[in-house]
Parts: sequence; structure tokens; C-alpha cells
Amino acid sequence: MPGVVTAVIAVLFLIHGVREFILSPETDDLVLRLFAFVPQRYSSPLAHEGLPGGGSADAWTFVTYAFLHGSWVHLGLNAVWLLAFGTPVARRFGPFRFLAFFAVTAAAGAAAHLIVYIGEPVPVVGASAAISGFMAAAMRFAFQRRGPLIDRDAESYRVPALPLTAVLRNRRVLIFLVVWFALNILFGIGSLSVDGSEQTIAWQAHIGGFLAGLFGFSAFDPVRPAPVDEQPTVH
Repeated sequence: MPGVVTAVIAVLFLIHGVREFILSPETDDLVLRLFAFVPQRYSSPLAHEGLPGGGSADAWTFVTYAFLHGSWVHLGLNAVWLLAFGTPVARRFGPFRFLAFFAVTAAAGAAAHLIVYIGEPVPVVGASAAISGFMAAAMRFAFQRRGPLIDRDAESYRVPALPLTAVLRNRRVLIFLVVWFALNILFGIGSLSVDGSEQTIAWQAHIGGFLAGLFGFSAFDPVRPAPVDEQPTVH
């Protein structure tokens, strides 16, 4: 497992452990109001009432919410998915691009949630939007011939990515997309919870992170795309 993935997961567990076992309920509430993403911040000039941090928090909460989680189950599920999809992306991007990609896809998820829920006082937490971005990024190179799902060697993570149009003609990718979007919409519309608690899934944030990862992949990818005449045929 790449060191940067290990480090991110460790930080997520450390933060939740501190909130769970060290902070008082009052201090933890302050942490949530300061670092969780709260759409109410952006609804009016008076929206900051009761929300610390001012304009600076308006900016940093687009990313910092991804480091907070609602429960140990929520955190554990996200850690598993981050391990599964963040690992191939980290091996391809390296640590600095990986962290930048994490921040960008988390911010895109927050923005998508804000569009739908602007003015809502309920905070959003969790790394799921960024993990959705890693899922989309992995799709750009993992499903193709000589990719890590087939060869499983170091060079398979450096295979040139297919153009987005070619990826979307791949039958396995299309099946993955249909199932992924259907599950997110099902959980969102049905107000279902993964861990059985009253906390529902911010599925709009997942979709925002996913789309940012899918379309923004090329801006972060250090591997040059293959020339058009060398690109493999997608079946």
C-alpha cells in the first residue's frame, strides 16, 4: 500500500479517535461548526451567525469536511474504499498529485452538495466525495489492456490512459457506471443510511467528486497519453 494512502487513513482514524475519546461534546460541536461543510454559510450575509471561522472557513471547509466522519462504521467503510481505489491512483500519481486530487475532488463534491442544499444548516462530513473521484480516476486506466486489473505489476500503473470517449465505450466501465450511479441515487432518494444510523448519504457530493475525478483526471496524470495510432481497441 502506498505510504500516502496509509498516511491519509491514519490521519482519518486519528482525527475521529480524538473527537470520540478526547474532546468534550461542546468542543466536538465547535470542531464540526468550524471544519464540516455547512451549506448555510453561503445563503446570506448573515449566514455566519453561530458558525465560527468567517470567510476563511468558507474556503477551507470545502476540503476539511472530508477529514471528519459521522461514526466508526462510516470511517471504516470509507477507509476500505480508499484503500481499494486510492491505491492504484496513488501508485500512478505519486503522493503530491494524490493529495491535490483528493482536495480537488472533495471540493467538487462539496460544491455539488451546495448547489442542491444551499442554506441548509445540516453539516456534511466524510471522504466519500474524494473516494468517488479516485474511483473515476482508476477507471481511466485500470480497465484497459495491460492495466493493473490484468497485469498487476509496477508497469501496469504507468500504462497510458485511454481518452475519455474510449473509456465510455468500454462495456465493463459502462456497467460500473450504471451500478454506481444507481446505488447512489437509490440511497439518496430513499434517505437510506449505510451504517444504520440517522445519518443519510450526501449522494450529490459523491456524484460531484466522481465527475471531477472523471473529467479532471488528465490534468493530474503524469503519464503521457498514447499517440492515437497506438491506442488499443476497446471491446
